[in-house]
Amino acid sequence: MKVLFVSSEVYPFAKTGGLGDVAYALPKALCKEGVDCRVIMPKYSDIPEDYSGKMQYICNFNVSVGWRQQYCGLFLLQYEGVKYYFVDNEYYFKRNGLYGYYDDGERFAFFCRAVMESIFRMDDFRPDVIHCNDWQTGLIPVMFRDRYDKSPDLEHTKTVYTIHNLKYQGVFDPKLLEEICGLSYRYYAEDKLKYKDGMSFMKGGIVFADKVTTVSKTYSEEIKDAYFGEGLEGLMREKAYKLCGITNGIDFEQYNPLKDPYIACNFSDRSIGRKKTCKTDLQEEFGLPKNPDVPVIGLVTRLVRQKGIDLITCVMEEIIKMDLQFVVLGSGDRDYQDFFEYYASAYPGKVACYIGYSEKLANKIYAGSDMFIMPSQFEPCGISQMISMRYGSVPIVRETGGLKDTVIPYNEFDGTGNGFSFKNYNAHEMLNTIRYATEQYGKKDSWNKLVKNAMKTKNDWSSSAKKYIELYK
Repeated sequence: MKVLFVSSEVYPFAKTGGLGDVAYALPKALCKEGVDCRVIMPKYSDIPEDYSGKMQYICNFNVSVGWRQQYCGLFLLQYEGVKYYFVDNEYYFKRNGLYGYYDDGERFAFFCRAVMESIFRMDDFRPDVIHCNDWQTGLIPVMFRDRYDKSPDLEHTKTVYTIHNLKYQGVFDPKLLEEICGLSYRYYAEDKLKYKDGMSFMKGGIVFADKVTTVSKTYSEEIKDAYFGEGLEGLMREKAYKLCGITNGIDFEQYNPLKDPYIACNFSDRSIGRKKTCKTDLQEEFGLPKNPDVPVIGLVTRLVRQKGIDLITCVMEEIIKMDLQFVVLGSGDRDYQDFFEYYASAYPGKVACYIGYSEKLANKIYAGSDMFIMPSQFEPCGISQMISMRYGSVPIVRETGGLKDTVIPYNEFDGTGNGFSFKNYNAHEMLNTIRYATEQYGKKDSWNKLVKNAMKTKNDWSSSAKKYIELYK
């Protein structure tokens, strides 16, 4: 089976969020299952020289962008057993960062067309399935149906479209349809790409792909409801016949506390006592009192409303009155950044924060914290809760999306479960769950069992990869 996996970002080449992790780990897992899975992404200038310098030039050709012809170079790099293709165009991709430019619609319309044209330049590879991800690739199923599905090379090819976050839909001026995308204006219709007064790349992927997936089973049901549907809930109900949820995993080789070079002491579920060294190191790193008996709660996230930060800000005064320490790593909305910086300066023995992102500090928090909080308003899948469990940091989550699918509430009577959860988007319900978790932390024997339960949770990609293979078939 041949699968072309299309993504706007892939770890370790270029990454802004969870999509980059999925685009790295899932193709690798598919290859291990015997699938010839190859990945294609833009050749950003941000890609480190360690990788870009080793890329093999394949060819160059012109890509139609409306009435214009744009240069496209195709490069290849084999990394950890997977073949990665890179679409090169310096006008579109030689910039700082991946997204957020005024012409993102044009940039990724070019990318979608370039991907389709690149397929014919890949020696001995014609995909059975083209697997597209998020709005940046949403035009590929549209373009495929419009021009390519009758090609002798692709007449048996099918398309899969994965929604990683329905909130970000890639909505642009409908003028782009003919002027940039090379598509007829007839696609600007309610049953095609029209979304309010714009055209939605994501809607195109949902409407025209053969199968649509989301990154957790619960999220695939939630997005049929107006609260989670972002204006597309009616479409999701209409397309329910081709919609399914497959929960993401994490790469157990990438996130492995037994081999992680960033943490102070390597450990496993058989040696959780060593985690104390990581906790002391974390407290020292963030200038907190080195107290092994005080529970440390970690938070590694984008500081935006979706992540439930307003629940934390609502009850922060009550949280700091508890016997615990709170460590924050992330960036986002200025109000939230200022909030955590204020509390870190006002309560230096209780709260610490780092505004920005550092993989090294993130891993230190996963390894050194006792609990990890994710009170998300909505969470399609989430990988931080899975990473935290891998490192023995017990998650405290809201029951939504992938958080509900991966975190089993702790039962103190029979010792089952791998974390703590609360149902409603309510600050005091979250606060009561934190209080309950800290009470359980004081019961060392049962707490250690809970930590082991979390670390033994099987959240790798093996089972999810098999589900994708069945979907492809």
